[in-house]
Amino acid sequence: MTEFAVIKTGGKQYQVKVGDVLSIEKFANPVKVGDSVIFDHVLLVDNGKETTIGTPFIKGAKVTATVESQGRAAKIKVVKYKQKSRYLVQRGHRQPFLKVKINTLG
Repeated sequence: MTEFAVIKTGGKQYQVKVGDVLSIEKFANPVKVGDSVIFDHVLLVDNGKETTIGTPFIKGAKVTATVESQGRAAKIKVVKYKQKSRYLVQRGHRQPFLKVKINTLG
């Protein structure tokens, strides 16, 4: 059995293990590539023998990660159209993200 945790960041929940690389929402405060990030909103920790569930978070539990890269996702088109009235608006959006690698659970 492998140890895993469930964390909450950016309004989403992620199941993580040591060594996982995941793409998350960009933080409000600026971070650089190589910086260490601590996730303290841990919802669940399972070490293979026992499971700890938070209400809603586990006090004192944290997950550390390292920022590997940051960028923007592929462009999506947002189109508004009304027929017979010559109304067409096209906009694009690229969502910023961070790629982090999980180092420790606990």
